[in-house]
Amino acid sequence: MNELFNIKDRVVVLTGGTGVLGKAIALYLAKQGAKVVVMGRRVEAGEAIVKQIREEGGEGMFLVTDVMNQAVVEHNLADVLAQYGRVDALLNAAGGNMPGATIAPTGTFFDLKPEEFQRVLDLNLTGTVIPTQVFLRPMVEQGKGCIVNFSSMAAFRPMTRVCGYAAAKAGISNFTAYMATEVASKFGEGIRVNAIAPGFFLTEQNRTLLTNEDGSYTQRGTDVIRQTPFKRFGRPEELCGTIHYLISDASAFVTGTVAVVDGGFNVFAM
Repeated sequence: MNELFNIKDRVVVLTGGTGVLGKAIALYLAKQGAKVVVMGRRVEAGEAIVKQIREEGGEGMFLVTDVMNQAVVEHNLADVLAQYGRVDALLNAAGGNMPGATIAPTGTFFDLKPEEFQRVLDLNLTGTVIPTQVFLRPMVEQGKGCIVNFSSMAAFRPMTRVCGYAAAKAGISNFTAYMATEVASKFGEGIRVNAIAPGFFLTEQNRTLLTNEDGSYTQRGTDVIRQTPFKRFGRPEELCGTIHYLISDASAFVTGTVAVVDGGFNVFAM
């Protein structure tokens, strides 16, 4: 077995774990032998994922969380340490958008609702900062750990409509770079901070934005495919290999980077 990629028995905490992408990642990592802690707000969905992990011979647990509430996340950490005694990796996949933080094609910037813009910033950016601060502590005590944040194509390119979400994801990319230097310089090279930037994957949040009820593409979906050299949306499982790499010893000298998984969308020019 190639030990570079061996993540057997590593404790991996996954926020936003009950969504389409989170479920695929959790199931994959469990199959690789990781002990997966699925965290989210949807109890039924989270428990179903852990049930499937166990039925397939893996190990995992589900914890209800609120990534914007530090006290709740601290309690989550206590539960993880009580069960497994350590934290080897944190995947900050929690996030989302709100209608008031977007601008409709027929609207203008003056239609933006600042309170919802702030909430999207809190959910995506502060909802990454708080779990990072909490789950970093056992990593510092161990002298080793990996954090993978979730950025977005919207962090690279000023896409129409998603004003609040894009600002938050750009902040996550910047926060990732900042934290890579911060933790390495103060706590040593054993702790690494990177991010992944998924391209366009069909999820519960964006499916109606990108596809019609009959499965055909909306105008926005058509625009995305036109600018994606692979000419399709990503499949959830196609994120797993990059995440596996980033939390394994195979990436021992990699920190502060944003790994793009997008079928070429971000390099499309004309």
